[in-house]
Amino acid sequence: MTTARRRSQLAWALNAWGNHAFSTTVLVGFFPVFFDKYWARELPGARSTFWLGCTNSAAAFVVMLVAPWLGAMADRRGRKKRYLGWFTAVGVAASAALGLIGAGQWPLALLVFALGQVGFFVSYSFNDALLVQVAEPAESDLVSAFGFALGYLGGGILFLVNVLMVLHPAWFGLADATAATRVSFVSVALWWGLFCLPLFRHVPEAPPVAEATGWRELLETLRKVLRERQVLRFLLAYWLYIDAIGTVQQMALDFGAKLGFSTTVLITAMLMVQFISFPAAWAFGPLAAWIGTRRAIYLGLGVFCGVTVWAYFMRTEAQFYRMAAAVALVQGGVQALSRSYFLRLIPAERSGEYFGFYNMLGKFAAVLGPLVVGVTALLTGNPHLSILVLALFFLGGAWLLSRVQDG
Repeated sequence: MTTARRRSQLAWALNAWGNHAFSTTVLVGFFPVFFDKYWARELPGARSTFWLGCTNSAAAFVVMLVAPWLGAMADRRGRKKRYLGWFTAVGVAASAALGLIGAGQWPLALLVFALGQVGFFVSYSFNDALLVQVAEPAESDLVSAFGFALGYLGGGILFLVNVLMVLHPAWFGLADATAATRVSFVSVALWWGLFCLPLFRHVPEAPPVAEATGWRELLETLRKVLRERQVLRFLLAYWLYIDAIGTVQQMALDFGAKLGFSTTVLITAMLMVQFISFPAAWAFGPLAAWIGTRRAIYLGLGVFCGVTVWAYFMRTEAQFYRMAAAVALVQGGVQALSRSYFLRLIPAERSGEYFGFYNMLGKFAAVLGPLVVGVTALLTGNPHLSILVLALFFLGGAWLLSRVQDG
């Protein structure tokens, strides 16, 4: 492998190192809590939860709507990096702006948060599509796993610093936890903006494949996807199991809180997940080379299925930590290998367009799983049973994946 290719792969992976800070510190870690306790503290709890949920859904809908179309435009014009840069700028600016919004300004906070989500998820779609520019098919598993591994490590390191800032603001010369949280949002912007820069210097851009683009061409691609049986089967499988994985990630802290675990336990578990996921995701690259990409995905889905059954019987903090560790061992690997497996099923010159559909399904999946968990919990009054139902998603996804013929 040439030095230039190694440099391009590292630069591509460093973008994940940077943008995962938004996922850990803003999306999952601090924004939901800070919104409730600072920006929307005058709102009743039910109303603040309602508006936060509406904002998440609206942002997901925008990403679902624009990602495939923008992917088609980027392919035809040879501008994946440019579009990634535009949406990265949106996400970085939104992260910084969150640190400047005053108490009680909850509508503005939600608007900026939604823009940050759109910037993050759309830019990540182009990051996925650029995998074809830095990795040959034979090495795509290793490179994809390396990218996810660095993402977990980078996001975890900054999240650890941010947690320490909030718990011990005096160590950092800050007045209180509120000031520390606002500084944390700004730190995400700086971290993300800094570590995305090598990608623009060292990752090559694909040449344009056509001049014209638009909704007509996008609809034609959708028709092709529906006719390409193997791609369609994979996307349906991915939709099911990534839905369940996302639900486990989103609902785990809420599940622990419902069982009465302290905030310290929940934060510690989240940090565990980040730092265990780093070597575990990386290890899935060699694992795929040894047993095959699809078998490695099956292994991860099997562990997830076991976790949902385990969660049904979970009662103690020690069990919660062990469950978090089990999730961390496989979540990055399944995501990384799904990305590289999909890459081998699609035409390389249209990766932006196809990964637009890939990430559209990922966002659509964020709707069904939490809904099923919520409805099950509401009807049964049993949070353990609501997690157990996700096993059906993992089993269904694995079965559909077995129907994909990859040659």
